[in-house]
Order: sequence, then structure tokens, then C-alpha cells
Amino acid sequence: MTKRVAILISGGGSNMLALLRDMEAAGHPARPVLVASNDPAAGGLAKAAGQGVPVAAVDHRPYGRDRAAFEAALLDPILAAKPDILLLAGFMRVLTPAFVTRFAGRMLNIHPSLLPKYPGLHTHQRAIAAGDAEAGCTVHEVTPVLDDGPILGQARVPVLPDDTPDTLAARVLVQEHRLYPAVLRRFAVGDRTPIFL
Repeated sequence: MTKRVAILISGGGSNMLALLRDMEAAGHPARPVLVASNDPAAGGLAKAAGQGVPVAAVDHRPYGRDRAAFEAALLDPILAAKPDILLLAGFMRVLTPAFVTRFAGRMLNIHPSLLPKYPGLHTHQRAIAAGDAEAGCTVHEVTPVLDDGPILGQARVPVLPDDTPDTLAARVLVQEHRLYPAVLRRFAVGDRTPIFL
């Protein structure tokens, strides 16, 4: 049975687009039912709508620090779409344990480091500053602990001597666009075997 997928974004949605394009393939085990954002101006919403995917926006700003109220509003379009799988693709809000627990075992995230190294922000800058020989990205199950769930896939790139955070980020992003769709294909058929690219 084809799995229903909702994707949460905050910006331009390049990973979301990579996922949508992959799901267009004949026989794919998943299909998109919603792209939602915490920013009504997120560029990825128009891109998703252009692909024929329903979109929704719930602006987090009016809720201030009341994350529970924001998440309650965000849940409305998500639950209406009845997703089997929830994907975070550049969604820049930390979700509460209550929200995460609701989708336990069904929510994935892509993070731009080789977890467990460098959870959180500024991952490329931190990898360069540490003198790492390689960097990359990780797809993991989402748990209440930030960037800490079971790893479902990783892709690696070398850190070059003249790299800046921007040049490294650009090379890692290419691998993100390969890794996330590959992990989703497996995850949608119940295979949690990690993929290493």
C-alpha cells in the first residue's frame, strides 16, 4: 500500500523538491499529500503547489513562545492530510516532545552533519573549525531529543583545504538530495536498514 507523506519546510524547499520528484516515479512506495510551513512566505510552498501538492502555512510568529499553541494549529492541516510518514526537510522549528511522540516511529529529519557530530546549527562551520577530514548529512528518526534519533542513512563528502561553510554546505546539499529520497523509499516499505552513500 502506498504510504501518504507530509513534508514540513521553512524555506526554499530544495530537499522537499528532491523528495517530490523522486515520488513521481512509477511504483514508488510513497506519495505526497501535504507540504506545510511555519512561514507563509517560504518559497517552497509555491514550488510544491506547482507540483500539484496541497500546501498549508501556519505562521509561528503570532504564537510567540507558546510552542504548544503553534503546534496545535500546525496539526490541523497535518491531521487532515492523514499522513503515514512526516518528513522534516529544512523545518527550522524545534518541536515539543508531545508533538514528536504523536508521530513516533513515523517522522524523519535530514541534518547537515554526520551525527552524532554537530547536532543543532552551524554544522559546516563547526566541522571546518574542528579540522575534520570529512563532513556530510544524516537522515534519522525524530525523537524528543534534538538530532538524536536512530540513524537511517548518511552521506559523506571530503572537507577541502580551502572550504568555507558555504562551499561545504553546497557540496553536502547535493548529497542530501540523493540521500533523503533513498531513505524514504526504504522507510516507506518498512526497511530501517541504514544507507551509507
